[in-house]
Amino acid sequence: MTITYDPKHPKYLDEADVRAELTRVYDLCHGCRLCFKFCTSFPTLFEMIDQHDDQDAGRLTPAQQDQVVDECFQCKLCYVNCPYIPELHEWALDFPRLMLRADAMRHATKQKSVRARATTQVLGRTDLMGAAATLTAPVANKVVSGEPGSFLRNVASKVTGVSAVRLLPPYAKQRFSTWFAKRVKPAITKRQGRVTVFPTCLVEYQDTQVGKDLVRVYERNGIECELSGAGCCGAPWLHSGDVKHFTKIAEKNVKVLADEVRRGTDIVVPEPTCGYVLKKDYLDYVGGPDAELVAAHTYDAAEYLMKVHKDEGTELDTEFTGDVHAAITYHAPCHLRAQNIGFKSRDLMKLTGAKVKVVQQCSGIDGMWGLRAENEQISVPIAKKFAAELERAGGDIVAGDCSLANVAITEQTGTAPQHPLSVVARAYGIPTD
Repeated sequence: MTITYDPKHPKYLDEADVRAELTRVYDLCHGCRLCFKFCTSFPTLFEMIDQHDDQDAGRLTPAQQDQVVDECFQCKLCYVNCPYIPELHEWALDFPRLMLRADAMRHATKQKSVRARATTQVLGRTDLMGAAATLTAPVANKVVSGEPGSFLRNVASKVTGVSAVRLLPPYAKQRFSTWFAKRVKPAITKRQGRVTVFPTCLVEYQDTQVGKDLVRVYERNGIECELSGAGCCGAPWLHSGDVKHFTKIAEKNVKVLADEVRRGTDIVVPEPTCGYVLKKDYLDYVGGPDAELVAAHTYDAAEYLMKVHKDEGTELDTEFTGDVHAAITYHAPCHLRAQNIGFKSRDLMKLTGAKVKVVQQCSGIDGMWGLRAENEQISVPIAKKFAAELERAGGDIVAGDCSLANVAITEQTGTAPQHPLSVVARAYGIPTD
């Protein structure tokens, strides 16, 4: 048994070693039970161990071990709350990283089903799919934005493995990078920062308004914006166990992003999953000085703005003459909370004068886990619980940093949330396109 979360370790993909480590960690989690509320992995695990009189985690079959792995959607919240993580305790327990290791082992040993592997091929190629879909947006959106459960969606689900019952984000007619290149760049009289925008595939191809609002809010505050030449962060590959594909993408992106940092810019990311990947996962799967440089200079979009506001010699424009809301319900996404940077989006929206109530319930999307057909029975109930929490919170509007979680909110409530950068843009009086 090897306690390692290093994908370069010679035992990382060894099945016997992985399963021995699963037994060790499952036994520790069963004895603690602190994380029972975060996802179904833990109740499932505890119930299976409790069936044995001696409550021995070693009695679980490989299939039972794998069920726990499959139900983990990498929200990271168990790690945030665990008292036994490597930095704090000799047990060196990192449950999400172990689940990634187990998934990688199962992928490498071809234990993943053909169906699951095919779905990963579809969901993983975000840049290819996005480029094609934006060129044919009216046609592509008939499939993507079709009524959940419709004949067309059911056919598409059988072909791709993407859920037929989940609402999917439509593709934009114009890519964000195209808009960025064509926009009229304003003259900045007092420069307060210089950033490279890593738009993420969601902003590049689908939720382009978020990118437009980010750039306009930044430039209004004297922050010069450039556009990153890096592609998709690779999260769909990583979360599906395909370490080879993920590492190839990560190495390419790290080189590009490190060069951009050396040119004197910081990196800002409007989507929390992608920000987490740049800050955390590239360190583990690529490592080295370039990955460390990228991680040290990567910021969530609201995090960077609040840094400018609080740093000596710089501050944000707090003259809000546009659409200001009295009360905002803010969904704090799991992958943003896992970055341990505090609620910077909440703090940013509070500058407008709004009262902001934070909801920390997971959406169950977490990358693209919740959009896979095989996860519907778990992901949809999580989404319903999530929507109920938001509705209880009230508020004039709902805001959230994660575009996919925001789609889940629309799916369950019929209300379209706004990204915090869009909330601030409207408060400044900046119109939507």
